[in-house]
Amino acid sequence: MSFETIELKELLTEKGYLRGPFGSALKRTELKTSGIPVYEQQHAITGTRSFRYYIDDEKYQTLKRFAVAENDLIISCSGTVGRISIIDSSDPKGIISQALLILRPNIDKITPHFLYYFLTSHKGQREILNAAQGAVQLNIAPRAVVEKIPVPVPPRDKQDCIVDILKGIDDKIEINTKISKSLEQMAQILFKSWFVNFEPVQAKVAVLNAGGSQKEATSAAMMAISGKNADLLEIFERENPVQYAKLKAVAELFPTAMQESELGDIPAGWQHSDLSKLALLNASSWSKKNAPESLRYVDLANTKWGTIHSTEEYLFSDAPSRARRILKAGDTIIGTVRPGNGSYAFIAEDNLTGSTGFAVLTPKKPHYSTFIYICATSGENIDRLTHLADGGAYPAVNADVVLASPCIIPTEYNDIENLISAFHRYVKSSFDYKNNISLQSKKLEELRSILLPKLLSDEIDLSNLISPSNAIMEGV
Repeated sequence: MSFETIELKELLTEKGYLRGPFGSALKRTELKTSGIPVYEQQHAITGTRSFRYYIDDEKYQTLKRFAVAENDLIISCSGTVGRISIIDSSDPKGIISQALLILRPNIDKITPHFLYYFLTSHKGQREILNAAQGAVQLNIAPRAVVEKIPVPVPPRDKQDCIVDILKGIDDKIEINTKISKSLEQMAQILFKSWFVNFEPVQAKVAVLNAGGSQKEATSAAMMAISGKNADLLEIFERENPVQYAKLKAVAELFPTAMQESELGDIPAGWQHSDLSKLALLNASSWSKKNAPESLRYVDLANTKWGTIHSTEEYLFSDAPSRARRILKAGDTIIGTVRPGNGSYAFIAEDNLTGSTGFAVLTPKKPHYSTFIYICATSGENIDRLTHLADGGAYPAVNADVVLASPCIIPTEYNDIENLISAFHRYVKSSFDYKNNISLQSKKLEELRSILLPKLLSDEIDLSNLISPSNAIMEGV
């Protein structure tokens, strides 16, 4: 048994098919750094809402017909064709770029999320890609072709039930994503405190300048590191003496004075350096001599802002020519093409292959890995890479520029080892937990992939599911 199918055009509102404005309608010189956001192809590909470009209200009024609305489906139209994201009530108002298509469902005929799940299913993607055109670069098919895509349309109660099941899984994945981002932000805050603002050192200097003792200076650094005040630190010493001793040992690693440098004051005995001190660049690649029979490929389009959203499996003989970088657990990958797009991630597992469009930073020692990742992917460094990128239509940086990401570290080898090792111990649990969350999300995605075609083809008896999303999620 299967559901009735209806052509896509019959399920959209009267003006429910809308391609983004031509380039002449939205010139690069009209783009701003703040204002009303422009939705780009990456927003359909990754579902994220981090914006690069904006327009002012005057320009928005002239392009208002291209504005997104709640329940719109935005679809990527060229290159990586057919990736879809749905606009929800929390998304900001904005317009789509030339590289996007809006489908606006008629909610009296179909639940927007049901249409979204169909079009993201294997069958829906096959329909979109079969209609795609282009020899050099794939482009979405003309409107007349896309609108003829047949869509299964079950009764409304079944649509809602299917959406409940799948959205329950997606909501859990979204929670995991938010937790993962929070963990990374915590690591970034600690990095900035230690290696950018030098807060433990500044705390020591303030105490000593006020006539305090070395012991008091160490206590001040401990407070800066832990976020505890003097009273809480005293309780911590009494109740957790071993952890207190470890905290004290870390605090003692920081200098007690600042020194002048050409770029401003830095801790005494530290120096301006770059990641070449700690990392190797593009350390290993596949060739015909050492190539595996098959590989799992990570490309720039599916890697955004610290997350590898998906990988593709290929026989080596069929893999893209750019699938050459050997990735190992602990590596940091940063896209060199349009670095402002945030195509970076921390590699938490072996047996992955990256695009040659990535600069791969391999730590010279395992405990350098977290320092390298946080330093290389900081907002300041991504801005630096974006500013240095050149090349017109495809602005890019040389991989050596990524390796040259600046950092400030101790001069002496033992001090580097001790301090960076201490930082790694502090943040490693967050990185490990983030990886576990990522693995859980991948299992949820696999579950969704198994359920999706069965639900869309009416193979699952939904009448037995009293609380659909809970019933499915109990075993996860």
